[in-house]
Amino acid sequence: MVQAGNINYTDEAHLPTTIPVFPLGGALLLPGGQLPLNIFEPRYLKMIDHAMASERVIGMIQPRLDGAMKREGEPLLCEVGCMGRIVSFAESGDGRYIISLHGIARFRVLEELTVRTPFRSCRVAAFLGDLDPGEGAGDVDRDGLLRAFRQYLEANDMEADWDSIAQASNETLVNALSMMSPYGAAEKQALLEAPDLKTRAETLVAITEISLAREGGDDGSTPTLQ
Repeated sequence: MVQAGNINYTDEAHLPTTIPVFPLGGALLLPGGQLPLNIFEPRYLKMIDHAMASERVIGMIQPRLDGAMKREGEPLLCEVGCMGRIVSFAESGDGRYIISLHGIARFRVLEELTVRTPFRSCRVAAFLGDLDPGEGAGDVDRDGLLRAFRQYLEANDMEADWDSIAQASNETLVNALSMMSPYGAAEKQALLEAPDLKTRAETLVAITEISLAREGGDDGSTPTLQ
């Protein structure tokens, strides 16, 4: 079960099969994660109005990584995204919406629909395994993940709230670190498409190792993660 705001999503019957989608490169939403968004483009303001009047669910998805475009000039979409429920909503006073999405489940795009709305919509199939969020959490190499995270912070002179990290579940830790990671669109898509928490953690460690190896140490050496 995934609880998003006041709604519990327990099985396929609770998940929409057609959703409006928000194509946004470099953004990552994962099941159970919270993604704040600042909405200002008119067509996406209309998308939020539509969602708030119905199930409050939209799909976050990246434009295709190769930059391919539709004939109408819109970017083609990646095959996998994540649906989220709007759990907080505020108007800024200057025409923007400030919202927060709670990730429910990943989805695969089955078909982009022909619509009259200014925003895009897709028919999707949810990853039903995401409704059991703790599955595979015990297989995560938590120590290895934290070691890589600590070395990344040290290399970039950054701090973390280690007390909160120590109290976080493996699921929360892996998904939160994946969402806050400063990596590019391809890396974010790889984290999204990882089949389970263990693989997502391993992918995040591998990406971090590559990043640290590219940056090198202050003395020109290459740090080694063990």
